[in-house]
Amino acid sequence: MKDKQLKGILILSFTAIIWGITFVFQKLAVDDLGAFSFNAIRFALGTLVIFPFALIGKVREKKKEKTDKKNYLYGILLGIVFCIASNLQQFAFSYTSTGKIAFITALYMFFVPILGYIFIKKKVSKLTWLCVILGFAGMYLLCINKDDKLSFGKGETLALACAVFFAVQILMIERLSAKINGVKLSLIEMTTGALISAVLMLVFEKPTIQSITAAIPSLLYAGIMSCGLAYTLQIVGQKYTESTIASIIMCTEAVFATIAATVFLKEIPTVHEIAGSLIMFAAIIISQMDEYVKKRMNQKRGSSSK
Repeated sequence: MKDKQLKGILILSFTAIIWGITFVFQKLAVDDLGAFSFNAIRFALGTLVIFPFALIGKVREKKKEKTDKKNYLYGILLGIVFCIASNLQQFAFSYTSTGKIAFITALYMFFVPILGYIFIKKKVSKLTWLCVILGFAGMYLLCINKDDKLSFGKGETLALACAVFFAVQILMIERLSAKINGVKLSLIEMTTGALISAVLMLVFEKPTIQSITAAIPSLLYAGIMSCGLAYTLQIVGQKYTESTIASIIMCTEAVFATIAATVFLKEIPTVHEIAGSLIMFAAIIISQMDEYVKKRMNQKRGSSSK
């Protein structure tokens, strides 16, 4: 395995760990804050965390990018997509279970290769499709228990729409991470999300000081760790990882959410959850064999043509 490939896997895995724990705080915040309020404040906190690092990076830059203005526009578009996806997901927590939201959101594993093929003609190998299906099966075992019904209500519909927008976000990051510094791109994305959510918050929700104070633990973790750190790591990690493989790795956030519940809430995982987690990790391991298989096939073709 190449060093860059391993680097991407490790970065995205750490991202998934942070996001897995964030699920708990997102659910807790529903009792205190509306979706726009929660996201506006956590995105603003994320912006404050990222800003000093973006400033340091700007000082160190030796020359300006020629397409700087265009990159800023792309970053704003990315921020709009990110804002829509995040708010759809947060609204979903008010209508359905955390497990079902995690499972349906994970459908971006399918939407990434499908949308990639439709819009940019990006082909996906059979082995990678196998890994997507394995990951999906693992997510089902991990997130859906015997008491959950797979009927589609308001919460499930919101989570499905969220999955589509997160798939678009992942594909956009793959295209943009090669053109613009990852920390700078994350800052533009987060700032855009904060501004849009803040406007929507003031129009539709108007939170009180008491409600914000009650949600401080959730806001601090989701703002500093999830928005400030994890979304920046996502952009950096995707620089070294193909988008479909990246989506499989990032979906392990549900696995880490289960682990976090075991460690912090003393919730013992079921046999189904353990099986689902193992299948998901197997999908990641198999996905990394794709490059090796392609290399072996090319060698065979080369030797047979001689």
